[in-house]
Amino acid sequence: MAAVEPIVSVTQGTVRGRVREGVAVFTGIPYAAGPTGAARFAPPAPPTWRGEWDAREQGPSAPQVGEPGQSPLQDLMGEGWLPGTEYLTANVWTPSPGPGARLPVLVYLHGGAFVGGRATAGLYDGTSFALAGVVLVSLNYRVGVAGYANLPDAPANRGLLDQLAGLHWVRDNVAAFGGDPDRVTVFGESSGAASVCALLASAPRGLFRRAISASGGGSQSLTPAQASATTRALAAHLGVPPTAEAFASLPDQALVNALARVLAEPPNLSVAGVRDPLMGLTPLGLVIDGDSVRGQPEDAVRAGAAADVPLLLGNTADELNLFQFTRGAPPVDARSLPLLVSRLHPDPARVIAAYEAAGRGTTPAELLSAIGTDYLFAVPTARLADAHAPHPAGTWRYEFTWRSPAFDGLLGACHGLDLPFAFANLSRVDLHTLGLVPDAAEPRELARRTHAAWVAFTTTGDPGWPRYTPDHPTVQRLDSTWPTTESADGAERGVWVGVR
Repeated sequence: MAAVEPIVSVTQGTVRGRVREGVAVFTGIPYAAGPTGAARFAPPAPPTWRGEWDAREQGPSAPQVGEPGQSPLQDLMGEGWLPGTEYLTANVWTPSPGPGARLPVLVYLHGGAFVGGRATAGLYDGTSFALAGVVLVSLNYRVGVAGYANLPDAPANRGLLDQLAGLHWVRDNVAAFGGDPDRVTVFGESSGAASVCALLASAPRGLFRRAISASGGGSQSLTPAQASATTRALAAHLGVPPTAEAFASLPDQALVNALARVLAEPPNLSVAGVRDPLMGLTPLGLVIDGDSVRGQPEDAVRAGAAADVPLLLGNTADELNLFQFTRGAPPVDARSLPLLVSRLHPDPARVIAAYEAAGRGTTPAELLSAIGTDYLFAVPTARLADAHAPHPAGTWRYEFTWRSPAFDGLLGACHGLDLPFAFANLSRVDLHTLGLVPDAAEPRELARRTHAAWVAFTTTGDPGWPRYTPDHPTVQRLDSTWPTTESADGAERGVWVGVR
């Protein structure tokens, strides 16, 4: 007998989902109106649909570089751009649709370097969370030019504004899916984690109670001058003025094509004495506009903006390995390494010597990966932990150190490798065939423990290991032996003191 399709009532009408593995799944529910024409560069507007919405199939995704079939990793990270107008959507996995259950809620913000990503990628399947008694909601939002190009006649950080609109929708509707609007945890990875940090800085009341930042940081926002360098590059490729009015006159495909050219030859975002906080890996990011992002989130958190928000944060040990592997970066040699490091630090020789002495690499490529991992992820994570720890809500820090054997160990504990463990999706995505994670007891047990920590934090505000405090900066290593250490910060990370 076929399972009865669940129907839930929300503000706009009813949504029809499906049942899979005993979990009710609803995909592609618009939380805001589809941004078309000039609305692509405007704040999100309320959804316009009424009646019944078919939430049984995936909807479109935000315009972005990449199409279905182009990437061997699309089963993990998403299919690329699936055109359509209604892409500001929420996806819900729940064990108990209908009001009254009052289950904890986890809202996930996907990564994608601010230029791509899709919330319904197989990697982010919320089934395991629902089976553990958590309502998992994931949000699609504007990325690329529509989401983050800084334009003088449009609000900045439109992707972040979408996320806020999505959180408002969750607050107003998640009870109908069995969730508790007073027990919402917001969770992001990579650019999604940077968004979580920006949300922490503004700490919008009533939208979330706890936060998880995976491979993010609170000091990665761009200045207006830095962001404008990318806008000018886009405008040059488009042949129009660098304004929202001009950009809005062009179709999505033209904007995507221009972004692809900028990604191939990114502008130098080290502007006016300020280093590129994104290390050249993406030309777009959150912009300090004085409104949605008022400064570096780390500073606001230090001042107490998130004093009452429990925070779980961390990074992987070899973040940059993924980018070196997937982007086909040119070989790094002894001559080019100091030049590359000089973009990150005023004394590259000191940095290289410190990382060599710490045994963080034996080749220029290994050293660059270690240095870049710390510059872009580990050090900003440590600084945000230090900024949050003096406040009463509680801070918990981790470092994911389990290393993948794939490609002769080249990936290591790379960027994003913690996600299938946190989501407990080792068997739901094609990790075994790709060789990223072997089908073995050790990674399965690590996934069980990691997922349990995320569930515990979402449910109780405590992942199950000691807090990170100013006196005891405890870091949980997410590895097969599950060790807890006093700090993950080696002496070599001291070179970054005073450098931002």
